[in-house]
Amino acid sequence: MTTRQSVMLLVVLVLSLPGLFHSFKPLFYSKSITHREITRIAVLRKTAEVCRDTAASKGLDFNLIIDNNLSAGKVQKACLSTDTSTIMFEAAIRTIYLSNAAVDLLFLLSAAHHFDDETFKEGRDIITKGLSVVKGHTKLGNFFGGRLSLGKICHTLQDFYSHSNWVELGNKAPYSALIRPDQPLENLAGQNTPTCRSCVGENCTNNILPDVLNRGLLTSGYFRILFSAKPAGKCSHGGFFDRTSRKDPVGGINKDTHDSSHGLSHFEAADLAIRATMELLEDIRLAAGGKNFMRLMGLSQSPVLCFVIDTTGSMSDDIDEAKRVSFEIIDRKRGTGQEPSGYILVPFNDPDFGPLKMTADPDIFKRQINSLTASGGGDAPEMALSGLQLALTAAPPFSEIFLFTDAPAKDAYLRNTIVALTESTKSEVTFMLTSIAAGRRRRRTSQGLAPRAMSQFDFQLYRDLAQSSGGQAIQVTKSELSLATGVIVDSSASAVVTVLQAAGNPGRSSNFAFAVDGSLRNIKAYITGDSPLTFTLTSSTGVSQTSSQSSGPLASFTTAGNMRRLSLNTNNQTGLWQISVSSSKPYLVKVTGQSSVNFIYNLVEEHEGAHGDFSLKEGRPLSGGNASILVTVTGSDTVKVTDITLFDNSGPTEVKGSLQSLGRSDFLVTFTGIPAGEFVLILKGEDTSSNSKSTSSSFQRQGSTQLKTSSISVTAQANNTNIEPGNTISIPFTVTTTTDGVINDSVTKTFTMLVSNDRNYASTSPSSVAILAGSGGKANGTVTLTAPSSAPPGTDVTLTIEAKSATATDINYVVLRFSVTAKVTDVTRPVCQVVSTSTCDSSSLLCASSHWKFIANFTDGINGTGIESLTISQGNGTLNMSTVVGAGGDNITLVTYTASCCSRIVEVIAVDSVGNVGTCVGQARVLTTPLPATTSAVQATSSEWNTFLWLSVVFSVLCK
Repeated sequence: MTTRQSVMLLVVLVLSLPGLFHSFKPLFYSKSITHREITRIAVLRKTAEVCRDTAASKGLDFNLIIDNNLSAGKVQKACLSTDTSTIMFEAAIRTIYLSNAAVDLLFLLSAAHHFDDETFKEGRDIITKGLSVVKGHTKLGNFFGGRLSLGKICHTLQDFYSHSNWVELGNKAPYSALIRPDQPLENLAGQNTPTCRSCVGENCTNNILPDVLNRGLLTSGYFRILFSAKPAGKCSHGGFFDRTSRKDPVGGINKDTHDSSHGLSHFEAADLAIRATMELLEDIRLAAGGKNFMRLMGLSQSPVLCFVIDTTGSMSDDIDEAKRVSFEIIDRKRGTGQEPSGYILVPFNDPDFGPLKMTADPDIFKRQINSLTASGGGDAPEMALSGLQLALTAAPPFSEIFLFTDAPAKDAYLRNTIVALTESTKSEVTFMLTSIAAGRRRRRTSQGLAPRAMSQFDFQLYRDLAQSSGGQAIQVTKSELSLATGVIVDSSASAVVTVLQAAGNPGRSSNFAFAVDGSLRNIKAYITGDSPLTFTLTSSTGVSQTSSQSSGPLASFTTAGNMRRLSLNTNNQTGLWQISVSSSKPYLVKVTGQSSVNFIYNLVEEHEGAHGDFSLKEGRPLSGGNASILVTVTGSDTVKVTDITLFDNSGPTEVKGSLQSLGRSDFLVTFTGIPAGEFVLILKGEDTSSNSKSTSSSFQRQGSTQLKTSSISVTAQANNTNIEPGNTISIPFTVTTTTDGVINDSVTKTFTMLVSNDRNYASTSPSSVAILAGSGGKANGTVTLTAPSSAPPGTDVTLTIEAKSATATDINYVVLRFSVTAKVTDVTRPVCQVVSTSTCDSSSLLCASSHWKFIANFTDGINGTGIESLTISQGNGTLNMSTVVGAGGDNITLVTYTASCCSRIVEVIAVDSVGNVGTCVGQARVLTTPLPATTSAVQATSSEWNTFLWLSVVFSVLCK
């Protein structure tokens, strides 16, 4: 057996052990505080604090009590002054805490990732290097990658307070040196220093040696699952799976749960972990700035505006229309709560695609899209799916992406990769297709080029991808495109929810029911399919309108190509509505609206045992097996969820889930024996909020992205999720085949492997793997990924590993994300030296008429990366700066701050090129002005002088 096979066998053995987590429990654990809760509380509190400080700087009120009981809805409403969907905020928080929980699986045997075995220096290196990665992601606008990296370092930071004796030493504040590599780690217990004595039975209260506590020595418990060896006299982590806890000194010191070895200190450790996480978030805020920090936290009402555009010669009209509709959205929503949270643009043609352009500045996006020109091509397929892959990995989860083209996809081999990415990110893709079927006369574009013909086979690819993601494939002529882009305007609104999405494929006559609740507004229905197609819309009161009426009692609609866009007039008619469609050809029905009530979901995997928990599961659920889905209802605290089901309308097959409330608006839904098929997740319930138009309103929401089952399982384990420029990492993977959810090794099976990454980095992988009969139903392989030496730090790389059956009818996948991170040699924060501070008169009555000046020098050292930005975090004066070269050759940034004497304190934040943060605080000196000398030469006191000035002002007012 090779070394790699031995390691993989060990990993499989370790992961198969129940309840093995040795940290604050990742997601859910009764009566104890988990990593999920610690992270969520810290994010909500710090976000609220940033909003409070921003409001104060603008002279605005901020009425929110900041404590551990905040909800995403309360924070968003206080920050954005509006009560709308919190799905983007909730999704960002979930990404962070699921990434946090994943550390227990990805780095289970790494002592440093959990501060076990007294690995304090190594653990701090993980935190500080990861912090640089988060700052690099944020600097480049890769907020999703930033959240993934943030979650991982939060786990390690939080574990310090549970696994070390920091709490037992009597510390009441976080250990700031853990996020500051320029500060020394002090009082570490030596390798040969005994730290513990054996517990007395089950009582481990006093097992840390008094000498360790008296000297203030820092230690942590040792943890081993296969061996009991540890240095003599050292503390153990403790617990059933820690073999070292059975060796003298027996017992442990962890505070992971309330019933751990030192469980009496669990809540104190959790509180310090919350405060330490907030300190980490504050450092990121200072480096990134308040606006980018809010984007990192996902605090926004509106989605990103994301376009993937074919730039070949026949696309000039389409490009012009993309410009028109994007400019309309930008200009109409600029400065409002409806303004898009970001802008993404990916051009493509043949053979090129990209580069991806991402910004939060609407004017920059305008210039970017305005610079697109149509040239070349005209008759060949284009790199449509490669461009779409870039957009899917850059856009936040739950985004809607619009792709414009009039040509087939040259890179159709990426079909399954695109499906995997849409399933992983829950993003919708809508295709704007302006080709005309072959054989019909084609109108030439404004440049004189005829649009290219697209066959029904080519169109089917786009239609399948759209339906899989929950989007649409809209086929129109060039002249009809302006009518079709109304769907882009619809989706750019805030708080858009999917009420219903269903397909008739093959075409048939079907009735589709959907619930209209009191919170829904601006309801739209889209029926996409080739003619002949007829439909009837029926309200909850029995009123009907047919497709022969373009404007009627229930809706008005327009037709553009194969899409009918209906604007519903519900007139407060809550209840069950119906759309009946008749067509012999495939069609799609979709109903959306605006509502604060929505939900997010993720497939999770249960780890059974006394301390079992859940972790994020990549890929598809197994056919015939069980599946658990974590669901969070957003936007309402008064929602009562009654049913969550998996529905396959091609059957129709419905699988009802078993609901378990996890507190707040979180639910764990368990499905058993899921049959093979393509499902959507449907949530139903009641909303009794006073904001609803009726006292109690039944509601229905649907997940747009399809959930497909598979008889294949793909797992991958990376030793590191960071890649240095110019380096290569190896990712072992395992393919498993099952029957009815149970591993099957009765026959030999071969699977085709497809590995791709969105950055087109060099990669190697086997083209296929074979699972031999009697081999345990598993086959292993290895993927390598190499980052070019020119890769910018902070770049996010998404790797997709797919396994496809011999008949190509069954696939599964795993999606992994990696971060490009360069070695950080500059760990020193910018240093401030105050040069001078002028004075202000002590009188507050005369402050507006006088000013003070603060002068300071910032340096980053000769080996530093240089100061990149200077901002004022406190004070409302004017900041000026200049750079000079010091005597030692280092750059000195001279800061001059001037303000009125009504604002006597300033705090300046300096950030260098790698995100190290330095601060400088200045305060005007107070000049005590003496009272003019009297004949008796008696000098007035400061208070007497202030009284004299006050009486003088009062007297002057009275005289007037």
